[in-house]
Amino acid sequence: MSTVNLSAATRSNLLSLQRTTGLIDRTQSRLSTGKKVNSAIDDAMAFFTSRNLNNRASDLNTIKDGIKEGISQISTALTSLESVEDILSQMKAVASSAKSTDAADSTARETLRAQFNDLRDQVDHLVDDSVYNGINLVKSGADTLTVKFSEASTSRTLTIAGIASDSTSLSVLSGGAAATAGEAPSATEWASAGNYVANITTAMNQIDSALTTVRTTAQSFGSNASMLEIRKEFTENLVNTLTGGASELVSADLNEESANMLALQTRQQLGTIALSMAQQSQQGVLRLF
Repeated sequence: MSTVNLSAATRSNLLSLQRTTGLIDRTQSRLSTGKKVNSAIDDAMAFFTSRNLNNRASDLNTIKDGIKEGISQISTALTSLESVEDILSQMKAVASSAKSTDAADSTARETLRAQFNDLRDQVDHLVDDSVYNGINLVKSGADTLTVKFSEASTSRTLTIAGIASDSTSLSVLSGGAAATAGEAPSATEWASAGNYVANITTAMNQIDSALTTVRTTAQSFGSNASMLEIRKEFTENLVNTLTGGASELVSADLNEESANMLALQTRQQLGTIALSMAQQSQQGVLRLF
């Protein structure tokens, strides 16, 4: 098959038109994807730097989710402690009522003692139910919460030791039942006229101490929750910075690319006209023969 020979002018115009078409295809790709770098071929350094930034942002998003979980776990403990404080206050009120009864009214004190012990049991039930995602920071034998702050180092963590806040750990004893015939009254008995005032006073002092402990525990957890909130906000801002930087490396300026498209389409039209004129000049030479 014979080779078709093109004139220098035709070949030059054809090559120029091909380059323009290639530029149009590239611009159309940028306009459709919104990116000026779609692969390593376009700009290897920008492409891989952007990918690394996005990968780190993804890792930090996982870290942020863990911090949110930590905040929720501490919030569960704080809610529990608030309820424990309310119950302890009710127990103190019941004990105060029992203390103020007539010395001979052992029946009323027995009724109040039963209410006191029921409330004490509710403290234990409440802290046992204060579980979030398998973590309980206030039960007997409380769990430990570890929150990770960085994807780069296992040492960048906050470890929060749970604090047992059940009635036994708070040293709140139950009110003792009345002694049976022939037995000496116990140190916690509320019924006997001879020692109920001292025993109930001891119970109230235990509740006061427990309230102080619960409030101190809540303050400690609240401080940790505030720290986690700070780390969460920092991580969110860092993720936004990383994703923004990654986007700037590869994103196209759509206004600029739109202007480029119009210019390239005009150049393509002119190239087509120039190619046509070069071919017409060749045909003019042929007509001379």
